Amino acid sequence: MTFSILARDPDTGAFGGAAATGSLCVGGWVLRGDLRAGMSASQGVAPSTFWGEDVLQQMEAGLKASQAVRQVISRDNGREHRQLSALDLHGTTGAYTGSENRDTKGSIGFTDGIAAGNMLGGKEVLPAMVEAFSASDTSFAERLLGSLTAARDVGGDYRGLLSAALLVLHPEQPPLTLRIDIHEEDPIGALRQLFQKATTGEYAQWARQVPVFTDRHRAVD
Repeated sequence: MTFSILARDPDTGAFGGAAATGSLCVGGWVLRGDLRAGMSASQGVAPSTFWGEDVLQQMEAGLKASQAVRQVISRDNGREHRQLSALDLHGTTGAYTGSENRDTKGSIGFTDGIAAGNMLGGKEVLPAMVEAFSASDTSFAERLLGSLTAARDVGGDYRGLLSAALLVLHPEQPPLTLRIDIHEEDPIGALRQLFQKATTGEYAQWARQVPVFTDRHRAVD
């Protein structure tokens, strides 16, 4: 019921994820991240928020993404109803798609990233996400947004879309966690508008004073 992308920016050390779905509140359900571990996307017919957190814990403990995914899914008897993708600190990936998720479903790993989805409108969706992200020369966050747009334009979620989300973690910038929990016309377009407002003007100026990963005590008047 969801398509998502996870990626790492090797130039800055940033990690990011973006997701959209034909159901509500995709950001709260799907995306998780930690600069000490990497990124995860837990989705599917009956998604487990525990999976997203648990795979991050396993990667922080030193497991590669593929190892962490195998460890997490092995404990869950409901795994055939779920889908999990993970990206570790080294940019390697792991993924699992349970058999009870509806077609089209699957995942595609690429350099420093992974795209995954289920209930997709066609086999073109995941390749379109990867191509849009990889071919873009815009900012890291905009590349993630562009991948969502590309997925939508070739079929997206076959039910249509209701929610979209973006999560970007940068060691020297405040976390950017943006969610459109319901938008019946164009949640990805609404997410783009929110991104513009959150990264410009007074809000962006204010955000420059809050603590960041490399300076947890920052406070600038």
